[in-house]
Amino acid sequence: MNLGVRESVALARASLLLLRGKKIAPQMIICPSTIALSEVRKVVARSGCGLGAQNVSQEEQGAFTGETSARMLSEVGATHVIIGHSERRKLFGEIDELVNLKMQKVLEHNLNPILCIGETQTEREEGNAKKIVTHQLVTALKNVRPKFSETLCVAYEPVWAIGTGLTPTTQEIVEMHAHIKMVLGELFPTAPESAFAVLYGGSVNGENAYGFLREKEIEGLLVGGASLKIHQFKEIVDAACQVLSAQN
Repeated sequence: MNLGVRESVALARASLLLLRGKKIAPQMIICPSTIALSEVRKVVARSGCGLGAQNVSQEEQGAFTGETSARMLSEVGATHVIIGHSERRKLFGEIDELVNLKMQKVLEHNLNPILCIGETQTEREEGNAKKIVTHQLVTALKNVRPKFSETLCVAYEPVWAIGTGLTPTTQEIVEMHAHIKMVLGELFPTAPESAFAVLYGGSVNGENAYGFLREKEIEGLLVGGASLKIHQFKEIVDAACQVLSAQN
């Protein structure tokens, strides 16, 4: 809840310009506040850039004042939806079972979920990080039947690293991403290799983005505060382009 509609449109335009002239560029998904979705859609139309919402209701329709349904998001042109962000869990009490209902509803309306999971500082210090992440994954994906025509994104965002400037070591992130991939493989044993992308989110900035992205287990980034500052975001996009160029 940082930018108004005009600011969101300006930032979306500036973000798309970062990809201009790039022979190899990363997939970009812009997730403005709900009120700016319609206007930002006009900016990203025909660009190949995805348009994501930051939240969605688990309900189809009805007397749920202030909520936004998956159908509504689809109508305004959203292609993706962030589900279970750590701020939603922490500040608004979203539990894993609610995240699961939202996952089902989003897929029902052919939107692509970006499922956020991650442990708190206490849970990590107690040695329960993988246990917590596994439970979040298993619960969120219960009775979920992805079509796998699109890649399902899972964003690992350790709660203690959100907006704090603190980040796990690259090795810790790589280990967790490998664990997440293993759990996904067990949940969906027939899914193709391209079915999932595991992203990292948590104090991502222009200085650490390249170090993260060069690890094959880290398949993308969920960028928070740094995406609001176009110069910082440019460094992150440039890092992604460098990694992609090196891989080709």
